[in-house]
Amino acid sequence: QVQLVESGGELVQTGGSLKLSCAASGRTFSLYAMGWFRQGPGKEREFVAGITSSGGSTRYTDVVKGRFTISRDNAKSTVFLQMNSLKPEDTAVYYCAASDLPIVLPQTYKYWGQGTQVTVSS
Repeated sequence: QVQLVESGGELVQTGGSLKLSCAASGRTFSLYAMGWFRQGPGKEREFVAGITSSGGSTRYTDVVKGRFTISRDNAKSTVFLQMNSLKPEDTAVYYCAASDLPIVLPQTYKYWGQGTQVTVSS
């Protein structure tokens, strides 16, 4: 059974930085793509970033490009999301997600963490 546990969310001021972590267990981490999604107040959950199984390719939603960086450590079965230049509109619950494929296809993520709250104050 795949388990994902996020950490790192907190209250931060506009322009600040945070690094989210997600520890995975239950299967061979290095075989599958990982990703981050978020759900803001009154909004639907949206794709934020994804990374292939090897870590060699990444994908971002347009509004975070240049500010967020997804990375992974396959030896530690952990995926990260470095968030810089945070804005109030980045406020959301951030979810770690795992795919059953090695490539990034947002519609194929099927395993989810419990979420971690990120709040950006203006």
